[in-house]
Order: sequence, then structure tokens, then C-alpha cells
Amino acid sequence: MSVRTLPLLFLNLGGEMLYILDQRLRAQNIPGDKARKVLNDIISTMFNRKFMEELFKPQELYSKKALRTVYDRLAHASIMRLNQASMDKDVLLVTFNHLDAIKGFIQDSPTILHQVDETFQQLTETYGGLSAGEFQLIRQTLLIFFQDLHIRVSIFLKDKVQNSNGRFVLPVSGPLPWGTKVPGLIRTFNHKGEEVRKAEFKHGGSYVAAPKEGSFELYGDRVLKLGTNMYSVNRPVETHMSGASENLAAQTQESIAPNPLAKEELNLLARLIGGMEIKKPSGPEPGFRLNLFTTDEEEEQAALTRPEELSYEVINIQATQDQQTNEELARIMEEFEILDQPRRSASKGDDLLAMMDEL
Repeated sequence: MSVRTLPLLFLNLGGEMLYILDQRLRAQNIPGDKARKVLNDIISTMFNRKFMEELFKPQELYSKKALRTVYDRLAHASIMRLNQASMDKDVLLVTFNHLDAIKGFIQDSPTILHQVDETFQQLTETYGGLSAGEFQLIRQTLLIFFQDLHIRVSIFLKDKVQNSNGRFVLPVSGPLPWGTKVPGLIRTFNHKGEEVRKAEFKHGGSYVAAPKEGSFELYGDRVLKLGTNMYSVNRPVETHMSGASENLAAQTQESIAPNPLAKEELNLLARLIGGMEIKKPSGPEPGFRLNLFTTDEEEEQAALTRPEELSYEVINIQATQDQQTNEELARIMEEFEILDQPRRSASKGDDLLAMMDEL
């Protein structure tokens, strides 16, 4: 398992979440000023400098339930509230595509743009010098994380990139990664590394070599399309999941139960994320609710299979700091302290919790 996977996973999933939120805000005709405020608040919280510094420290992945809790609370770091069932809804260049799209959401907010650009620099510094083997380990860690998840999404089904059983289609045609040769030739080498014979075969596809390498600059042509916003295309789309009730139930099943202490750490982290620099809406700008499903029936079906851990009765987010909250957080932090043991930078929650407590 790679300990360098968490930042990529967090940023890519966060980018996908923002694509969906942006599409739903437009589909439900939320006023432009409110929609911009929602995206600005969420992105500002997501790219908080201290949080990013701790996120980039080598550490193991969190459980699916813990990550989902973080995103659930992150989405509520604004005047918007999702209906309760709605949140149940590869490598460096893909991440850059997400960051490029995120910057498009906040182009009128220089301060938040600077936060995202700082994260871009952290990505290049952290991953720019990794070997091909290290990237392969990261890829395997991500595949293990997503193993056995087969959630059907209507836009993927319509574009025929996903089959009706929820599995993704592996194409035998299309553009190849930079530096990869078109399939059709097998070369055999001897023990001295000398080529001894060649054999050609029919690959049955229509492959195209990449015209150039994707740019790793702050502003550049990434070449590949993975990680870009599918919802930006002009077409009628639905963001609900087909067979919502059955598939959401499958998504919430975990083969391994998360460690109780880790769960509490992430619940607290999620609470703190929700409370960073966020103020309760007041005056003429009341909050509003957003459906990620297209019908009330789908919302109700999804709510029936929503994990108990994500119920709003479990964690109450305080949008402003007060004495009672600070005392409660101090008490919880004391329970996390382990005496006579050194702190480890790779711990799953301690560093992030300590950092958030100082904000």
C-alpha cells in the first residue's frame, strides 16, 4: 500500500463532487450569487493551507465510510444544505485536470485561486520526482480502494463508458498514454538483453499515439481528457444513480469494519472542516437545500439505505466557535492522547486533528 495516495484520492474525488454540485446548482436555477458563494466556501475550506500541509504527509488511506463523512461535511461548509440522501452519490495529470476545472469555478476570487495554486505546487513537489514503480504502487492502492464498487451513474451509462452491471468498459481503441507504442508487436530478448525475434499480432482496435506529452505546468495543455468535467457538455443529463436503493446499499457494505478510534478521529475532523472560517448565513441570504437526485422518490429511496454514521443526528456542526464547543473538543482531544508513545507523522488522524485544533 502506498502512503502517497491520500492527497490524490481526496483531490480527485473532491473535484468530481464539485462537478456534480455545479451542475445541480445550474439545473435547479439557484441564483448566480448564491451558487458562486457555495462553490467559493467549499473550495476555500477544501484547500485550506494547513489542512493541505497535513494531508500531504505520508499516511495510509482512510476507510470509505470515513472519507464519505469528510465529503459530506465539506459539502455543508456553505449556505447550502444537501438533502440527506444526496451525498451517496486517475494519476497526476488527471488531478491537474480537476484543479484546472476547480479554478474555473473561482476565477473571480483571487485569494481562493492562490490556495488552489499552492496545492498545485505541493503536488508537483511531492509527486514530480517519484519513480514509475512508486506511481504503480499508488495506482494499485487506488484500485484496491475502489474494488467491488459498481455504482451505476446515468451519465456514464449514456456515454457507454459503463455497462448496465456497473462495471466500466475497457476500450480497445482510442488515444494511448504518452510514450506508449501502438499494440501489435511482440519482441523477445535473450539473457544479454539482445532482441532475438519479433512477432506481429492483430490487436483488433484503432489506437492513436499521443501527439505530445501532457503539460505539468501551472497553466498548460494536459492532453488527456480523464478528470475533466463531463457535465460541462451541453446536453440534458441526470446525476442520479440507476437503481438507487440497490446500488447505494451495495456501496455502504464494507468487508472490513473501520477502527473505532479512527472513526472518531475522522468524525471530529469532519466536524472541524465544517467549522473552519464558516459563518452562519444572516440577513437577506438564507441557506437553501440542493437535491443531487432528480426526483423526490429517488431521494427517499436513497435515504432508506443511508449509513447510520452519516445521519445528521450523529454530528452537529457548529458554524461558529463558542466556549461549549471548545471545551468539548478539548475533552475529545484529551481522550485521543496516548501517553509514553511518540507521535508518528504517518498516523491516520492525530496530525490533522492537532492542526485543525489550532485554527
